[in-house]
Parts: sequence; C-alpha cells; structure tokens
Amino acid sequence: MPPALLSHADFATVLRLAPLVSIDLIIRNPQGQVLLGLRNNEPAKGFFFVPGGAILKNERLHEAFARILKHETGYVAAFADARLLGAYEHFYANNRFGDPSYGSHYVALGYELKLADTSGLKSDDQHSELRWWEVTDLLASDLVHQNTKAYFR
Repeated sequence: MPPALLSHADFATVLRLAPLVSIDLIIRNPQGQVLLGLRNNEPAKGFFFVPGGAILKNERLHEAFARILKHETGYVAAFADARLLGAYEHFYANNRFGDPSYGSHYVALGYELKLADTSGLKSDDQHSELRWWEVTDLLASDLVHQNTKAYFR
C-alpha cells in the first residue's frame, strides 16, 4: 500500500494515544552552520527548530526523508548521504490541534545531512523564516527550542 495521510480526526486520535515516529533533519552548509526554521504551528510554535516531520503509515524511511527534505526546504538529497545521529524523545505539553487535554510525544530519528550547494533553499508554510546558525549561537539562544539543542549537546 502507498503511504497515506490520515484525516485530521484520525491523526488527532493517534497523537492523543501513541507516540509519533518522525525524522528530524540536521542540515549543515559548507561552513558547518545548521539550518533552523521559525515554527508557525504547535508544538514548538515561535521557536527555531530543525526541519522535520512524522513518518506516514506504509512510508519507508528513505521515502519519508526525501518527502520531508523536499517539502520543508526545497532540497533533494540521497538518503545514503545522511548520517543517523540517533533516536531522540520529544515531549510537549501541547499539540498541533490546540486540544488542551493532551500533549505530544515524538520519537525523532535525527539524520545529519551536509549540503555542498545551499542556493535552492525554500521555506514551507510551517516556517515563517529559515536561518543558518552557528552551533554555539543556537545553543545559547532562547529562540531555539530545547529539543533542537539536544542534537548538539
């Protein structure tokens, strides 16, 4: 079966009852800076965060990697060029639906990708701004979410 998006109602049910498996992309430019986006939606709204997203039902890791990378940044890269940093747990008191009765739990697979050409950068509707950060600066900034900082500690 091909990967499929859930309806909002089904997705909200899954989010309420189970952790989501996601991919976070730690994208570096030739200078070693890291790409972060200023999030428009919950969780982590108003914070800079690495690009990422949930893996869809029936979606293979390399397919999810390609979809998330293209959708959130406009880039295309081979999954084989990325390096798995590990699995990380992200817990939030809120959720993307604004329902105060439950939070969000993600098991995020962090993949690092180094890009030689960063001229094709394009933001999506989930981010109001994309910016390259020095690691020391993002670790010191209150604008960067703690779950993003965990990739660099």
